[in-house]
Amino acid sequence: MIVWSVANQKGGVGKTTTTITLAGLLSKQGKRVLLVDTDPHASLTTYLGYDPDSVSKSLFDLFQLREFSAELITPLICDSNVEGIDLIPAHMSLATLDRVMGNRSGMGLILKRSLECLSEIYDYVLIDCPPILGVMMVNALAASDRILIPVQTEFLAMKGLERMIRTLAIMQKSRNDPFKVTIVPTMYDKRTNASLQTLSQLKKNYPEQVWKSAVPIDTKFRDASLKHLPVSHFAAGSRGVFAYKQLLIFLERSAFDEQ
Repeated sequence: MIVWSVANQKGGVGKTTTTITLAGLLSKQGKRVLLVDTDPHASLTTYLGYDPDSVSKSLFDLFQLREFSAELITPLICDSNVEGIDLIPAHMSLATLDRVMGNRSGMGLILKRSLECLSEIYDYVLIDCPPILGVMMVNALAASDRILIPVQTEFLAMKGLERMIRTLAIMQKSRNDPFKVTIVPTMYDKRTNASLQTLSQLKKNYPEQVWKSAVPIDTKFRDASLKHLPVSHFAAGSRGVFAYKQLLIFLERSAFDEQ
């Protein structure tokens, strides 16, 4: 089972779009995909048509478990309206975890231990992270093989990326098997100097980590969210889908080369 987290400490850069689009493309390959929404704002949960205020089971319940097994965890998993994609939804109560459970022993490894119990059920797990460094992001990073960092191609997003890279460097020191980092330029508009200059700067500053292409601005992403579908299932021929297909090829090839 392969685990990817989609993370950035800046909001509005395309984390949820990246998560759901890659999940849609993987499901079209016949892969079994579990999505985990670790953000109390629950954008991914809402995207898939669930009301995060009224879900009867959520990631918060997983963090109440004292032992971990597939039998205990699978009741917390919800179906989606896309074949091959399941979801552990978020609830606003996740925002209280740092305060009420932050001192619990092993708190940072709960998600990792839980997902290990599901390794025979899913091929991929994609984790949508909150934009703040707290217990949820720590859990996501600890559980992951690779971190995808969507970065909007504009100047202010570069500043957010610097903070994220520093956070990951700190996290790397506590792991025996360092995760891989892939920076994903998003919301790219080749007609603007801001996008052109930012993409160039990303390639210059992070030559080993940045994906060499970019995800363009595409209104089909917004339209797909209204239908609660990955854009791969809503507008398969769109330019946004083409870009994410290329990203997925890059990620799968990188994983193969690292084996």
